Amino acid sequence: MIWLLWLSVAVGLMASAEDLWRREISNVVTASAFTVGVALNGYLHGWDGVVASLLGGVIGFAVFLLFFVLGGMGGGDVKLMAAFGAIIGKEQVITAAVMTALVGGLMALVFLGYCKIRRLFSKPGSGSEEQPDRKLFIPYAPAISLGVLLSFLSEEKLWTNV
Repeated sequence: MIWLLWLSVAVGLMASAEDLWRREISNVVTASAFTVGVALNGYLHGWDGVVASLLGGVIGFAVFLLFFVLGGMGGGDVKLMAAFGAIIGKEQVITAAVMTALVGGLMALVFLGYCKIRRLFSKPGSGSEEQPDRKLFIPYAPAISLGVLLSFLSEEKLWTNV
């Protein structure tokens, strides 16, 4: 379990850095994480681990696919959740998705508060006003990564090995 935690930390850092910097998550990160997640679960738990890992990837993909179709999330975010699903497996991926939604909601509230305060203190005509019809997107990889890491706190297997 500790190896899966460290892999999740590494993938989360790489994906978050890319998403914050370039506003996209590369296929190299998501495909590598998915592959290593399946392989590591296979090594740790045999064929049962491979099956649980693949099911986790499918569930992670399916949960976020709806948000992608509705236009609220990018494709890289969906692939990242599938990769994390392959790392953490079918039993933990739903917990991770719920934690991700909570973290993402909190991030959105903080961002909206920041935008409101910025608008209040900006000088009219200074050019710093946002276009009212422009969509604002928040990089979601940090929320996904934190949600996955928080899901490890609910796993009793982690605490028995420490």
